[in-house]
Amino acid sequence: MSRADELYRATCLDILNNGFSDENLEVRPHWADGTPAHTIKKFGVVNRYNLAEEFPIMTLRRTYWKSAVDELLWIWQKKSNRICDLGSHVWDEWAGEDGTIGKAYGYQLGIKHQYPEGMFDQVDRVLFDLKHNPASRRILTNIYNFEDLHEMNLYPCAYSMTFNVTGDTLNAILNQRSQDMLTANNWNVVQYAVLTHMMAQVSGLKVGELVHVIADCHIYDRHIPAVRAMLEREGYEAPQFTMDESITDFYAFTKDSFRLENYRYHPFDFEIPMAI
Repeated sequence: MSRADELYRATCLDILNNGFSDENLEVRPHWADGTPAHTIKKFGVVNRYNLAEEFPIMTLRRTYWKSAVDELLWIWQKKSNRICDLGSHVWDEWAGEDGTIGKAYGYQLGIKHQYPEGMFDQVDRVLFDLKHNPASRRILTNIYNFEDLHEMNLYPCAYSMTFNVTGDTLNAILNQRSQDMLTANNWNVVQYAVLTHMMAQVSGLKVGELVHVIADCHIYDRHIPAVRAMLEREGYEAPQFTMDESITDFYAFTKDSFRLENYRYHPFDFEIPMAI
């Protein structure tokens, strides 16, 4: 069983056995039929993944990791909010009439800010500091821009990355305000594991830990049967992750720059309703 499977199983069991149910409260999310989408949740979940030892992808079910990477590059490389720039359809329901998701995600990363060294957007500032000021404790991004929230079609869930260099090793913290364990957990973990690998390689660093901090970690009521069924399975070993080692420019990566060898996973035979 992969380490990602172990952490996923432990987190879900903790939620199911010890979590707080909001079934008696008024909630914003709802199902397509108009029924309130209630959850069982835990507050303040922290999971640590040692990227130097293992790539953190689940095998209890399939994670469509190529699509996850495509979305990551859409946000962090293209710094785009336009649906047409994304290869998958995961954002279609949040697209406005102008074909964008508003001033959200990649749009925020692409805004330039004034620094003593000049104008940088958030991604380029991280790249600059990792190369020129790796001892800094200020290497981070934050896309939860309160000034623009009213123009975002979805408030950012994974909103902040903090990068920290220890010796020759790059570690990172992903902060997430809300996490749907069935549909999004491993998707996000895979994305930001790949991002940490990318940042490390182009900065001449080794990859270290990814720490995932989740404020509201929950399972939706209609997802509980699928989650319980997954937890009864025995996972496989983690696949081998490789990337094109010749790439030294962050913007030269494509989704085909990464490979997973021997990725085995259990089939997932459940229809997943989406809360909106």
